Amino acid sequence: MDDELKRLHQQLVALHHQLRQDTFTQYHRINPFYEDLFDWKERGEFLFGPGKNITVYNTCSVVGDVQVGANTWIGPYTALDGTGGIKIGSFCSVSSGVNILTHDTVKWALTGGKAAYDFAPVEIGDCCFIGTGAVIMKGVTVGHHCVIGAGAIVTKDIPDFSIVFGVPAKITGQVVVDNDTVAYQYF
Repeated sequence: MDDELKRLHQQLVALHHQLRQDTFTQYHRINPFYEDLFDWKERGEFLFGPGKNITVYNTCSVVGDVQVGANTWIGPYTALDGTGGIKIGSFCSVSSGVNILTHDTVKWALTGGKAAYDFAPVEIGDCCFIGTGAVIMKGVTVGHHCVIGAGAIVTKDIPDFSIVFGVPAKITGQVVVDNDTVAYQYF
């Protein structure tokens, strides 16, 4: 390595150490280096427009036609496949590792490439929480004020104020919102 590369490497290491310390001091967490390099809200502005207060982690993959409402948080290691169109409402929280899919290649694979890919849009209402590792399949609509449990695989439409868990996801309760309080009623 020549002297210039060594100098750049040393500066990069110093930057990494400083950003890691800043993040740890402010949030008591350690991120992958590239998550500390760039502002997640700036990424939200780039993708979805200014003034909406949308957070999108750098490890989130965004493809195709994806629309996101104001004050929504999209966590690390998520995948938003908007090839069939995705609409996510305002005040949503999309947890780490969530996959929202709007196409599949099942028929294409089974026919040796003769059949086309299948596409269908996904819509998620306002004020929804999507738990870690959940998968929302193509063609699904999730209503407003819903909780999708961690690891759930959502294959059918979910009505407003529903709580769903499982594989495949089933409605297990309902959300009750009264002004600024929330209660969960399980069946």
